Amino acid sequence: MGSLGDRAGEAGGGNARVIAGRYRLEARLGRGGMGVVWRATDLLLGRRVAVKELVRDETLSDAEAEQQRERTLREARAVAQLRHPHVIVVHDVVVQDEQPYIVMELVDGGSLAGRIARGGPLDAYAVARMGIDLLGALSTAHEAGILHRDLKPANVLLERGTDRVVLTDFGIAQLTGATTLTEVGSFVGSPEYTAPERMAGERTGPESDLWSLGALLVTALAGESPFRRDSIGGVLHAVVFDEIRPPAAVAPLLPVVLGLLDRDPARRLGAAEAEGLLRVYVETGRMPAVVRERPGPGSPGRGLPGLPGRGLPGLPGRPGRGSSTPAERELLAAQAAAGLVQPEKHGRTFMIAAALVAALAGAGVSAALLLSRDGDGGTPAPPSSATSSHGSPTPTVTVTSRTPTPSSPEAPQGYRIAKDPKGFALAVPEGFRRQVDGPRVSYDSPDGTYRIGIEEEAAEPGGPLAAQRRADAKGPQDHPGYRDGRVTETTRNGRPAALREFSRDGLGQERGDRRTFDLCWEESGRMLDVWVSGPVGEASQARRYFDAAVDTFVRR
Repeated sequence: MGSLGDRAGEAGGGNARVIAGRYRLEARLGRGGMGVVWRATDLLLGRRVAVKELVRDETLSDAEAEQQRERTLREARAVAQLRHPHVIVVHDVVVQDEQPYIVMELVDGGSLAGRIARGGPLDAYAVARMGIDLLGALSTAHEAGILHRDLKPANVLLERGTDRVVLTDFGIAQLTGATTLTEVGSFVGSPEYTAPERMAGERTGPESDLWSLGALLVTALAGESPFRRDSIGGVLHAVVFDEIRPPAAVAPLLPVVLGLLDRDPARRLGAAEAEGLLRVYVETGRMPAVVRERPGPGSPGRGLPGLPGRGLPGLPGRPGRGSSTPAERELLAAQAAAGLVQPEKHGRTFMIAAALVAALAGAGVSAALLLSRDGDGGTPAPPSSATSSHGSPTPTVTVTSRTPTPSSPEAPQGYRIAKDPKGFALAVPEGFRRQVDGPRVSYDSPDGTYRIGIEEEAAEPGGPLAAQRRADAKGPQDHPGYRDGRVTETTRNGRPAALREFSRDGLGQERGDRRTFDLCWEESGRMLDVWVSGPVGEASQARRYFDAAVDTFVRR
């Protein structure tokens, strides 16, 4: 099902049907495999509600349909007993003309899926807080013996004005030990967010919901599921077999994501552990890393998902060995002295991300390389946001250009190198024309859809991060409809930098609302800005232009 709060699809909502003598159905909010969701009014209490009208699967026999209806009602009543601020409130379950309806709170806001589609990925701080909220909701459901089984961005609502996170659509939820209410010899759920043990038809438990949360966190950070493929078969293969390589944008929350996306449910990060790691990140700006237990003698070595045969990245994998190396013991001792190691909990040891970064740096392994390959020298992923600007500065999990920028950059296919009279060069798409507006130079697409801007100014107090945060704070004054602004601390070619992203209303001849990516860094005592602006609906293309511009930019 789509979200209960999305406003798309309200046309056709002129039906004033009243069910159970109490709930007036007024406008259709959405439709999915489980039924139709209506915006409605509770005439008895005078409040707005959402009503899910569950449709019958016409492929079922009468006996199967009755069995489905009974399970639906039983499980809806079970969900109605859940009390948690981040679980959708179920007010009532009614039956009229043998048709079941579930009456829920109406959340004023859209889904996480809609938010990502409109404004792109979220920053790591917001995703970490969302993860904490969803873990609390899932834990409450699991303690009551209820599995969600369809956790995905479309089933997470963001309340307008409060940013309250609400887990909804337990429509294919399953009571522990019961047969799935929608499962009559067919697969249910969303494959991109479904745990591999479910794909294999094995018995599932709370761990399967936690896998789905891991995939959801990647989507929120990177804008796309890690298992997105061109076909259902491709998705299934990716979930069950493909090496898991989170994109660079996942770097700030990498240990939690990898822990949740462990294909072995017995080794998968637990809810309490994941919540603890995310809380540390929210409070300190540093992400603890999860160090797996070493295998016993004679057993094959296992590492983090996506890093086969390795333990800590940057430290030697030791198949068949249960003891640590002197280097690892020294590292752990240093962490203990700094108060960065907590006692073992549920068979895992927690360490602050600084230690992971230290290990990486000592071995000469870059974060971009780690995220794009398994550390064997493959090509790093394109640059993306790295660390959150919230809390204390995150050590140095940085994302840099794919290669050090040469003095004479080469243009990717479809681009040309613009050698600007202002003293710099960069790659711009073929056909983009130069414009000058005071100190700002831009290269615009022929129809004005995209704009690549370059600006050089005197260095500002506090450096790039402070400058971008000030610009973000002034955003509503400088840009009409300024929203979804976020500032991320990063580096460019080893220099401190800050990435600002935001959306705004379109102006003049601009085609719709706009999304801007703006990287600021200091070089030779000057502050440099490279930014790209494009339509919100085409933000991914704008980001590609931005990456090419930043990767190839040089001062001449």
